[in-house]
Amino acid sequence: MKRHPALLQLSREHHTALKLSRQARLAVEAGDPASISATAQMIARIFPAELEPHFQAEENSLLPALAALGETVLVERTLAEHANLRHLARQLTLDAESDALRRFGALLEQHVRFEERALFESAQQHHIFMDR
Repeated sequence: MKRHPALLQLSREHHTALKLSRQARLAVEAGDPASISATAQMIARIFPAELEPHFQAEENSLLPALAALGETVLVERTLAEHANLRHLARQLTLDAESDALRRFGALLEQHVRFEERALFESAQQHHIFMDR
């Protein structure tokens, strides 16, 4: 389904998230501690500036609208994944180790795919944002 214009910016922001996920995966696969540390530091810098505002936008408008329509499973999963990603991002700022970076990258990719395939599709089917 073609993305509704009201959801396009959120969808475009997923590109940044997928790039971060890929960089995390590549750093872990390389196994180089310097690369792991640099990637973790980059994520720690980018997360509050780009991913956190994205999460906030979803949590302040999209998720309450979906919850009001009974889409609690989608909303609860999204909130849980946001919380897990925030936790992992905090871990990376304290200790840049490969397991946390691997888990962050894998969850971020999975989360973006979920939002694109399920959350945003549900929003469009319910005409969230379309009449605003």
